Amino acid sequence: MKTKRKFTVLIERDESGYYVATVPALQGCHTQAKSLDTLMKRIREVVELCLEDENGQAQELDLVGIQQITV
Repeated sequence: MKTKRKFTVLIERDESGYYVATVPALQGCHTQAKSLDTLMKRIREVVELCLEDENGQAQELDLVGIQQITV
């Protein structure tokens, strides 16, 4: 049986209204969708593919927080 792993997913919305999900612990692991339900389904699939590419290895990162700044 596969061990379940937990990943932080960063979700943003772009100027076209698409939701964009990124997994910081897996380089190049991101996807987009018009709805959050579809986005979460897709990001699970992408995480599985990224883990296959990296032989199950992921960078260990703890979420500290997210900040927005205006410059």
